[in-house]
Order: sequence, then C-alpha cells, then structure tokens
Amino acid sequence: MTALTGLRVVELGSERVAFAAKLLGDMGADVILVEPPGGDPARAYPPFLDDQPGENRSLWWWHYNTSKRGVVIDLDLEEGRERFRQLIASADILLEAEPRQRLAALGLDYDDLSAVRPDLIHVAVTPYGRGDALSDLPATDLTIMAASGPPWSCGYDDHSLPPIRGPMQALHTAQHFAVMSVLTAVLHRGVAGKGQFIDVSMTAACNVTTEAASYSWLVAEQTVQRQTGRHASTRPSGETQQLCADGRYANTGVPPRAPKEFRALLAWLRELGFAEDLPEAVFLEMGANWEGPFELSRLGSDDEVTAIFGAGREALKLIASRLPAQDFFIGCQRAGLAVGVVNSPEEAFEDEHFKARGFQVPLHHDDFDRTITYPGAPYAMRGSPWAISRRAPHLGEHDAEVFGELGETP
Repeated sequence: MTALTGLRVVELGSERVAFAAKLLGDMGADVILVEPPGGDPARAYPPFLDDQPGENRSLWWWHYNTSKRGVVIDLDLEEGRERFRQLIASADILLEAEPRQRLAALGLDYDDLSAVRPDLIHVAVTPYGRGDALSDLPATDLTIMAASGPPWSCGYDDHSLPPIRGPMQALHTAQHFAVMSVLTAVLHRGVAGKGQFIDVSMTAACNVTTEAASYSWLVAEQTVQRQTGRHASTRPSGETQQLCADGRYANTGVPPRAPKEFRALLAWLRELGFAEDLPEAVFLEMGANWEGPFELSRLGSDDEVTAIFGAGREALKLIASRLPAQDFFIGCQRAGLAVGVVNSPEEAFEDEHFKARGFQVPLHHDDFDRTITYPGAPYAMRGSPWAISRRAPHLGEHDAEVFGELGETP
C-alpha cells in the first residue's frame, strides 16, 4: 500500500499544479486530471520524443503527468459545471491555478464546492496569492523568481555577470509547498473532520527559500552577495571550485570540522603521497589532535582555528587537482567528507548513487511500445513505497471510465 491510497485528487490542468498532482499520484492517490476541450496547452511543450513534435510526444507532458487519469470537461457550459460538481463530490482534494475570479464567476469556488463536499481540501496556486491583484498580471517562472529573490543569491563571484536561476524553480518550489500543505490538511481532516482552503503564493514560497538572504536583510539590513558554487554571504568566503586532473570541476564542499575528519583527510593525503607537497599539513596534524570543540565561530579571530580550517580546504584542493573528479569524490566519501562533482543533468542522472537509490524508473508506453526511463521519487519512504502507476493520459482517455464511476451511462 502506498501513502495516499484511497484519496482522490481532482486537478484542473495547469503547469502550476501539474507537478504537485504528479507527486500525489505517484504516492498512490487517484489523480483525475481535468482538461478543457482541446486539451491543456502544456501537451505541446518541448522537448519531444525523438525530437519530433506531434500528438502525445511531449516529454514535458509525460514527466509532469504520470500516475493520472484524464478527462475532458468544459467548465464554460452548465452541463460541464454540473459534471465537475459530481466529480468533486467524490473527491478529497482539488488542485487548481485558475485566475483569481474565474471559479467564483462559474460558481465553482471553495464556498460553492464545500457545499457539495464539506470536507474538501481546496488548494489554489497563484503568483502572489488569491487576494493579491498582482496575481491577475501575466507571470512566468522567470518573473516570479526575479520578484521573490533567489536569483540574487545565485551566480558567480564576478558580479559583472548577471544572476542565474534554475529552470522551473518557481513552479517546483510552489508545488512542493502545495504538496506539504495537502499532506498537513489531510492529517488535520483526519482529526478534526474538516476540509479547508489553502492559498499558495508562488512568490512567497520562493522567497522563504532564499537561505540567509531575506533574513539578513530583515534582521540586520545586510545584503548577501553571489558566490561561485557556495552559499551567498554578506562576507566573501574562500573559493571552493577546483579544476581536477581530468579537466572536470569539483566543489571541495565542507572541509573537516572535527578531529576524526582531520585524521581521515591527513591519512588519505599521506596514502596518496601528497603530504610533502602541502606546507599546511602541519595544521592538519594539529586538527587531528585537537581537544575539545572546534569552534567555527572563531574563524577569522583565532589564528590557530583559522589556520587549521584553511589547511583542510587546501588539502582538498590539492587532492582534487591531482585526481580525476570522480576519484576525488569517491575518496572523500570514504573519508566522510562532503564534496561534489560538478555534473551536467545527463551525468547526474547516470550517477551510480542515483541508480542505487532507484531514481531511474522504467515505464512502458503501450502507445509507442517502448520503455522509457523516467526520473524517480524526490524522496524514499520504505514504509509506503513510491511508484509511477501509469503513463500520462491522452486527452479524454478516461472519460468513460471516470464518468461511469460517477453513475453516468455511455
């Protein structure tokens, strides 16, 4: 049994809730995707299978719509609205990203639907929240990220270069908040027997993921600065990127902070025969024999602590410069040190760590008679396994099946 077996989710098709619905469906919920006649525009999003556009060939659509059944309902018609109410009467959760006033104008907002299903959990995902007029303005993933702050912290030491942001980051962040809210509301309903309306602001969700940036300003009116491959900070920290022997880059990550870590790094340095090439090796020995807590708060003010900590970073940079990136990474794993190879998305997907945790998931497409490898769960729960139950639905594929469950005859 999966975590959400027995729950029904109705999704009003939108790129702003598709991922949240997918995550709930992959956790076992019965997700019913409702599309208008003609289908969700995201069905035509690139990239495409074999780079050939066409019906049911969008890889974007495939990924964001696994484990769902699909139906077509025209909400602009009274017949369609009545059919939607019948569907809601059978549902536990509604996910939508409609313009602020649309559902109210159709008589399908929370107050209307909770009369049909009193314990309904209704989640709305909008750019600035249901009550903000800014949500009526056009918005994209890029504009929401820019307004909410994370790109300010993302980029390179060279501030003549513009900030950067990851693709689909605002959409993913907001939808993870939607999923967490749904799970919390399900638990609350189980205790109190009540549903609720959940208002998710994409901008607010992204703003609270700025690490120290927002808090640094709110608490001290200090502005963080972008740094290459490391956390943005009000004060510059030492560089962590290192060119490895095979021409790839690694991030030297978190240097030793405890005696056992200094001992492990020093032993590895000696095993490789590099200790004589590191003048700071004497400080590694001091770290290995340190007694009591190694207080990082004293960095910059205590010469001894600063020298020992810096020696750990220099040792990692030396080793990385002389080993292939993957060998450096595996060696640090064995020594209990957190570092990372700078991988492309394709390289990350093929990483043995991801394979070992089951991140590659084969899914057979009966419509193409091909097995496609999908990205797996962003989490692993042994007690309630995660699984993709089906490919993304074709337009209206499950009309007869779903409406038949509601008592309609073909």
